[in-house]
Amino acid sequence: MSRIRVKGGYELSGEIRVEGAKNSAVALIPAAVLCGDKVLLENVPNISDIGALSEILACLGVDVSRGENSISIDSSKMSNKIITCELSSKLRASYYFMGALLGKYKYVNMCFPGGCSIGERPINLHLKGFEKLGATIEENDGNFIIKADKLIGDDIFLDVPSVGATINIMLAAVLAKGKTVIDNAAMEPEIVDVASFLNEMGADIKGAGTPKIEIVGVDELHGATHSVIPDRIEAGTYVIIASLLGHELKVSGLVPGHIESLTSKLEEAGVKLEIGKNYVRVDKVGSYKAIDVKTVVYPGFPTDLQQPLIPFLTQCHGVSHVEETIYENRFMNIPDTVKMGAKIDVVDNTYASIHGKTALVGSDVVATDLRGGASMVICGLIADGVTTISNVGHILRGYQDIVGKLKNVGAKIEIVD
Repeated sequence: MSRIRVKGGYELSGEIRVEGAKNSAVALIPAAVLCGDKVLLENVPNISDIGALSEILACLGVDVSRGENSISIDSSKMSNKIITCELSSKLRASYYFMGALLGKYKYVNMCFPGGCSIGERPINLHLKGFEKLGATIEENDGNFIIKADKLIGDDIFLDVPSVGATINIMLAAVLAKGKTVIDNAAMEPEIVDVASFLNEMGADIKGAGTPKIEIVGVDELHGATHSVIPDRIEAGTYVIIASLLGHELKVSGLVPGHIESLTSKLEEAGVKLEIGKNYVRVDKVGSYKAIDVKTVVYPGFPTDLQQPLIPFLTQCHGVSHVEETIYENRFMNIPDTVKMGAKIDVVDNTYASIHGKTALVGSDVVATDLRGGASMVICGLIADGVTTISNVGHILRGYQDIVGKLKNVGAKIEIVD
């Protein structure tokens, strides 16, 4: 099993370029099958989640061709087949095929999807949305059969602004009869990206990026070419690294507005950031003070950047506090961070106090999940000595060539067997 080995304490200089957004691409690929034509998605990250979705497409008879940073999807010979647990369990985002296949065929048979075990992530809001559109749902031991004679638009209120439910309902509604209104919709940039792509294929969606999205059903969609937005979580991860180790280190190819909740907190801690049109640069690392962070839905501080921020907080003077309100298992990286020397108290798995500044020492640690794995990489970069991270498949799911990118700016990091 491969591991990542990091020798910490090295200054980083140069440029790291951000890839296309993982959380957008994994929804755009299922969305592509809503038409029967050829779709080209550009700026697609080369990560294992994209490979897992490509396997599902192949199962459905879709012709898939991968370029260096693109994917061509031809659904002209597609057929609606069962998506097995073996295929769906490789990533959580496989659930977007529920909305796409229901919208296109009015029938879907698939196993409950997998993904990182960061806490309970039910799909009840997705299913309630499908039912409001006229679908019936049968569930047997984790396998779902969702079907409808026809889908008819309706008003759908989400109890919480779920990204997954918002996108899945959009996918089902674009070919439904009449108007669908999603109230209390999630507002993340990835939702805007998916809505833009669907509109480019001929859908009629207004209000994406606001709490109210209106979808007027159309008879059919056509092919399109679309470029995936930059990955704000990857961008944020590297900006955190730059804040800890950067010497004229530039993170480019991002949308600064998408990570403003992070950069404002870093600046509050004392980080000197140069924020340009499509980049953030740290010229010199300084002395930082403790801050308080609470994860909330966009445009607030993202839960996906909470774990990568923990190593930064260990290097701040004073006591920082982190409140996690989205997922109940989002502190799984903390035990190994403490093992490396951090002083962190956790209450009820939702509230952490980080006492700094503390020196970290290299150790053998585990990537418990995607963002927790990124957190351990950051710990290794700032620690004294060598850190070896196992279970790195989680990390490679969401960060294209993270080892190569960090090595190119001066990190002592490698993948070892």
